[in-house]
Amino acid sequence: MAPKRGVKAPAAAKKKVPKVVNPLFEKRPKQFGIGGALPPKKDLHRFVKWPKVVRIQRQRRVLKQRLKVPPALNQFTKTLDKNLASNLFKMLLKYRPEDKAAKKERLLKKAQAEAEGKTVEVKKPIVVKYGINHVTYLIEQSKAQLVVIAHDVDPIELVVWLPALCRKMNIPYAIVKGKARLGAIVHQKTATALCLTSVKNEDKMEFSKIVEAVKANFNDKFDEYRRQWGGGIMGTKSQAKTKAKEKLMAKEAAQRLT
Repeated sequence: MAPKRGVKAPAAAKKKVPKVVNPLFEKRPKQFGIGGALPPKKDLHRFVKWPKVVRIQRQRRVLKQRLKVPPALNQFTKTLDKNLASNLFKMLLKYRPEDKAAKKERLLKKAQAEAEGKTVEVKKPIVVKYGINHVTYLIEQSKAQLVVIAHDVDPIELVVWLPALCRKMNIPYAIVKGKARLGAIVHQKTATALCLTSVKNEDKMEFSKIVEAVKANFNDKFDEYRRQWGGGIMGTKSQAKTKAKEKLMAKEAAQRLT
């Protein structure tokens, strides 16, 4: 009997080719039950209970993105770019103050020289100045040639007024990332601000270039930065909700017009 029209003829059954198994390699599937093989490692990053300090840091960061941040605080988010910052830190490292061991050695040599009856000529070294009170005094006296401020000082009120003072006294200032990085230069855990009062003759050319770049990035843009508010960036879920709401409102408005 001929097959009906529109009905496909049954396809010929495919012959299964037997799979060649190498007897040398026996298949042993892993058993992940109790006392069995160890399960593969998973990314448990989302399930970690982070220390309270870390949680507070992250919550603060999110909060600063969500809330409106006034210009006085928002200026600390605009830090020096990586290349210029590396050049600046190289310069600062040349003028590190002496550590405890070096000071002890210097005083010992001085005491030995005085015991022998020799006169010791003490030349004041050119070093980086630190400590917020000392730096402020040097700025007020117009002795500072370059001021470096950390962007993550807590509480921020300690340095929030410093850029305005530097601009008033016409002293170049830069906001850089990391109070710990500043602290490492002066043998401390952290430092809020550092300043240079003078440099050696061989570094004057390089120092003048850094000062020019810093002035262009901060002193000259002070008026622009004091008008810029920060924050107001909502999360992805909130953004999606507002977009959907706007879309619905636009659709309703279009329906009213027709």
